[in-house]
Amino acid sequence: MPVIRIKLSGLWISLMLTYLLGDVLRIFSGDFNAGEISGMEISQAMYLGMVVLMVIPILMVFLSLTLPEKATRWANLILAIFFFVFNLIGLPTYPSLYDQFLIIVGLGFNILTVWYAWKWKIGDTQ
Repeated sequence: MPVIRIKLSGLWISLMLTYLLGDVLRIFSGDFNAGEISGMEISQAMYLGMVVLMVIPILMVFLSLTLPEKATRWANLILAIFFFVFNLIGLPTYPSLYDQFLIIVGLGFNILTVWYAWKWKIGDTQ
């Protein structure tokens, strides 16, 4: 198995742990009110949307190791760019410095994912 697959999978794990750390800190700091976002009640459709969005990096851990090489490369490129743009747009909406810092760290993981996927020489065993 090419080492690049393990690196890409590791980057998705790192991204998810960064998201998780932000969620945990938000709860413990009191920046989170159960059942609402920005004072608006969360609907079942919103919860479903959040779950779908956050399952993507979890799936990418597995898919980076198992998809055919070209599919893995393109999935990593497209989804890392998507999450980069999504989080860049959302960055100003996080008032806490710890959240902003973690979003920036996540953006770094997205950049590394794009870099590794872009530089991947398909068929290379390293």
